[in-house]
Amino acid sequence: MKIQNAFRLGLFGGLGVLVAVVLGAGIGNLATILTYVGAALFLALGVDPAVSFLERHKVPRPLAIVIVLVLILGVFAGFIFAIIPVIADQVGTLIQQVPKLVETIADQQAVQEWWEATIPWLKYDDVVANVQTWFTDNLQNITSGVLSTVITVASGLFGGLIVLILMLYFVASLGGIKRAMYQLVPASKRAKFIDISEQISTSVGRYVVGQVALGACNGVLSFLFLTVLGWVLGDPIEYAALLAFIAFLFSLVPLVGTITGSVIITALVWLFDGWPAVLIVGIWYIVYMQVEAYVLSPNIMNRAVKVPGVVVVIAALAGGTLLGILGALVAIPVAASILIIVKQVIIPRQNEL
Repeated sequence: MKIQNAFRLGLFGGLGVLVAVVLGAGIGNLATILTYVGAALFLALGVDPAVSFLERHKVPRPLAIVIVLVLILGVFAGFIFAIIPVIADQVGTLIQQVPKLVETIADQQAVQEWWEATIPWLKYDDVVANVQTWFTDNLQNITSGVLSTVITVASGLFGGLIVLILMLYFVASLGGIKRAMYQLVPASKRAKFIDISEQISTSVGRYVVGQVALGACNGVLSFLFLTVLGWVLGDPIEYAALLAFIAFLFSLVPLVGTITGSVIITALVWLFDGWPAVLIVGIWYIVYMQVEAYVLSPNIMNRAVKVPGVVVVIAALAGGTLLGILGALVAIPVAASILIIVKQVIIPRQNEL
C-alpha cells in the first residue's frame, strides 16, 4: 500500500511507535517470568548431557529422563535434609552470638576508654550523639530496607522453586521442543540448522556441568581444609559447613565468584576465629585460586566450551552488566554459541563471495 497523504503517514508512524511501546512495556512486565524460563532452560540443557550419556549406553530416553530426574530430586532432597540443618544450626548459633556482640559494643565504659586511648583527637561524646541522631533520622529508611531485604530473600527462594519445577518440565520435554523448533526451519536448511543447534545445546550443557563441577570442587575442598585446620589448631573452625556452602555458591559465578567468596570466607574466619586461622585460610584461598585459574578451570572448561580468554572476560562483564548474576552465568555459553555460528555460517558464506 502506497501512502501519499502526510497525515496518514504520521498516523501509521504514530501507531507503530505506540505498538512498540506497548510491546516493550509487556516484555518489561514479563521480565521476571522470562528470566525464570531462561534459567530453567539453561539448567535443562545442563542436565541433558546426562540423559544423552544414558541413551548412549542403551537406556531408552524416557527411562533415562526418569533416572536423571530421580537423581536430581534425590540430590536436592539430600541437600535439604543433610546440609541445610547443619547450616541452619550454625546460622542459629551465629544469631545467638549477636546479643553478646551487641552487649560488648554497648559496654560504653570499655568502648570509651578504647576510643580515647586510640583516637584522642575525636570526641567520643560527639560521635555517639551524631550516630544516635543519624539512626533517629533514618529509622524509617532502615526499617523499610530490612523489610525489603526479607521480601527479596523470600522472592528469591520462591523463584528458585519455580526454576526447579520448570527445569524438570523442560528436561522431560526437551526433545519435543527441539523437534517442534526444527519443523519451523525450511527443509533445505534444516539439516545444517539441526547440526548447529545440537552443537550449541551440547556446548551449553557441558558448560553448566563444568561450572557446577568447579563449584563442587571448591565447596568440598573448602570443607575438608577448614575441618582439618580446626584439628591441627586444636580449635574447630566456626561454621565450616556454612563457609563451604558459600564457597560453592560463589564459585558458580564465573571470573569474580571465587575471589569474592574467598574474601567473604576469610573475613568471617577473621571475625570468629581470629589469628592465626585467618592467615592460613587467606594463604589457602590464594593458592587455590591459582590452581583453579591455571589447572582446574582450563582442563574442565576447555572440554566444555572453547572460547578465547579475552572473549570470556568481555562476555562475563557484558552479561553481568545487562542481567546481573544470571547474565554472568549464561554469557560464556552464549559467546560460545555465537562463535559456533560465526565459524560455521558467516565465515563459509564470506568465503563463497
